[in-house]
Amino acid sequence: QVQLVESGGGLVQAGGSLRLSCAASGSIFRDDVMGWYRQAPGKQRELVAKISSTGRTKYTDSDSVKGRFSISRDNAKNTVYLQMNSLKPEDTGVYYCNVGGSMITRGAYWGQGTQVTVSS
Repeated sequence: QVQLVESGGGLVQAGGSLRLSCAASGSIFRDDVMGWYRQAPGKQRELVAKISSTGRTKYTDSDSVKGRFSISRDNAKNTVYLQMNSLKPEDTGVYYCNVGGSMITRGAYWGQGTQVTVSS
């Protein structure tokens, strides 16, 4: 069993920044892939970014977060972070932490989600 606790969401004006955190506990292995997905209202959940235990990263194929978002992790703390800069209203949604799987597949474990709202 894996527990994921997310924090850092909130309301921010366009151009602002937020840093999301996700702390994992339970049956997590150091080589587990960790990542972030997001779901905007009326849309499917989509990948934002993933990171392996060795620091290899993968971002969404679209250019939507390129140069603005950065994923990192602290293996000692089993925590993954998502630094979001230059936020846009289209970044609004629920952000979910995900653990397991691979760099191209979703993991089995999900956090409860944290709301990010970007006002224009």
